[in-house]
Amino acid sequence: SGGTILWSWHIWVVDMDADASGVVYPSGSMFMDRNLGALSTEHTITLSEDAGIYQYCQEIFEGMKAYRTADNKIQLFRPDCNANRMNDSADRLCIPNIDPDDFVQAVKALVEVEKDWVPHSDGASLYLRPFMFGSNPVIGVKPATEYQFRVFATPVGPYFKGGIKPLTLRISDLDRAAPRGTGHVKAGLNYAMSLYNIVDAHEQGYDENVYVDSATRTHIEETGGANIIFIKGNTLVTPKSDSILPSITRRSIVHVAKEYLGMEVEERDVALSEIDQFEECGLCGTAAVISPVGTIDDHGKLIHYAGFGPKIQKLYETLTGIQMGSVPAPEGWICEIL
Repeated sequence: SGGTILWSWHIWVVDMDADASGVVYPSGSMFMDRNLGALSTEHTITLSEDAGIYQYCQEIFEGMKAYRTADNKIQLFRPDCNANRMNDSADRLCIPNIDPDDFVQAVKALVEVEKDWVPHSDGASLYLRPFMFGSNPVIGVKPATEYQFRVFATPVGPYFKGGIKPLTLRISDLDRAAPRGTGHVKAGLNYAMSLYNIVDAHEQGYDENVYVDSATRTHIEETGGANIIFIKGNTLVTPKSDSILPSITRRSIVHVAKEYLGMEVEERDVALSEIDQFEECGLCGTAAVISPVGTIDDHGKLIHYAGFGPKIQKLYETLTGIQMGSVPAPEGWICEIL
C-alpha cells in the first residue's frame, strides 16, 4: 500500500459529572500534532467533500484503554496487539501500515499529557480510539494517497453500572460478513452495516444480535460488536472463522483460561444446533471485558445460560485484575506509562 501518513493524536473530552460516573474530571481538551510538536485545543477536522473517507469509506480504527492501578500507576493493556491488528486492517483496505512502535508511542504520548483524565475509581478507565482514514480528494474508485492517523480519548465509568445484568440475544436473520470478505477487519464500514440490525434488535427487546455464518447459516460466528464464548464444565469453547474480528480480549481470555484457571480451550466451529448444550455464555470485548449472556432466542426457542456463572466470573475477575495490576500479568502484556 502506498501513500503519505499525516501523523497526529488528540483527545476529545466528554463532560462527565459525579452523578453519571462517580468520578469528577477536570475540564478542557488537548490536541497534539507530531509534525508540529505543538499542543492546541483544536479537535475538528477539515477535509475536502470528496475525501477518500467520505466517498469510499477508507477508515480503520482500534479500541483500547489506559488503566490506573491501586498504587497509582497508569498502564496500557497489550497495545502492540492493537497496533498489529490495525495494520492487518490497513492491508485489507489498501491503507499504509503504521510502525507498531510509532503507534504505541503515539498512544503513550497522549496518555502522558492527559494523565489526570485516567479515572481513579474502580472499573473506570480512559478509553482510547486510534483511527486512520483517507484524507485527500478521491473521485475515481481507488485508494487515497494521503491519510491521517489520530487518537482521541474519553474517560469512561464502570461498564456495569448498578450491577451486572445478563444479556438477552437473538439469532439474526441478517448476515454480518460474507465468506472471504471484510468481517475480520476493524473498519467503520463493518459497524455501519450492523446499525440497522442492532436498532431493530433493541426495538424488539434484545440486547444484541448473534450472527451465523452466511454461507450455510449453521455455525455461530459473533455478535455485532463482540466475540462470543461458551462454557461447559471446565471447557471454554469459542468459534473459529475467517469472518470473525480477532478480538484481543478474546485472545487474552483464552490464555487466562488455559494458563491461570487450568481450563480446556477449544477454538473450533460451533454449530448453532449445539448452543443449548453449554452452561455459560459471554460476549467479550474492550468495553465490558466479558458481558454474561442469560438467554439466546433462536426464533422462539429460548436457550438459557447461567448468566454471571462461576467460570465467567472467574475469567472476568482474573483478566480485569491483570489489566488493573492486582493480578500478575504474562510477560509483555502490560505497558507502563507513568
